[in-house]
Amino acid sequence: MPRDYSRTLRIAVQIQRELADLIRLEVKDPRVGMVTLTDAEVSADYAHAKVFFTALGTVDQIAAAAAGLNHAAGFLRHELGQRIKLRGIPQLHFIYDESVERGMRLSQLIDEAVGAADRGKKRRR
Repeated sequence: MPRDYSRTLRIAVQIQRELADLIRLEVKDPRVGMVTLTDAEVSADYAHAKVFFTALGTVDQIAAAAAGLNHAAGFLRHELGQRIKLRGIPQLHFIYDESVERGMRLSQLIDEAVGAADRGKKRRR
């Protein structure tokens, strides 16, 4: 594990926390709506940050939210610079986090499989 890993992780957590606050309070773009930031990853040179988010809605609404967040990235980066004391604020890249949706789908499939197995046991009796 690199020596700087814990610092990078702390910066990522701080960026996630501050961005969540900024998006909630400062971003006025109607496309953004209700988004939840799930994770942030900062590159080793602190030049780029991937910010993962989830949002409720259709595929089109999620794409619009991603477009709105990426459109506001410059503003958010500037505001981060006011809140976080770093030599350089990383460029922000917003990415939709499919893991929550994928997890819900897997849970649904497991429930269906268990239900089918239970129905099969009842028939054999």
